[in-house]
Amino acid sequence: MKIAIPNNEDMVNQHFGKSKSFIIATIEDKKITQIEKISSEDLAHQHQGLADLLVKHGTDVVITGGIGGGALLGLQNNGLKVIKGASGEYIKVIEEYINGNLKDKNVVCNHHQE
Repeated sequence: MKIAIPNNEDMVNQHFGKSKSFIIATIEDKKITQIEKISSEDLAHQHQGLADLLVKHGTDVVITGGIGGGALLGLQNNGLKVIKGASGEYIKVIEEYINGNLKDKNVVCNHHQE
């Protein structure tokens, strides 16, 4: 399984669409076996572009802080499971998810200017 998280340094980025990079974590036997950082700098607020990028990297699950409805739909329409409302250090968030302790807080942003 691969988990993607928009990051800001070591933290979960609270604005999915503005993230300049994503962490892609490969999980095997409930353990993180690889972490890769991919750039998304040219794709800010390009919902389908971000979804395509994550699909291209084999992502199964996206864990994020806040996310707009368009981006959420773009991810879900590409078969990705999305967990919303996460915060903190991305390593700890991944471990919470692996251990079944991370709950979807249903945080969806509404940005009228987009």
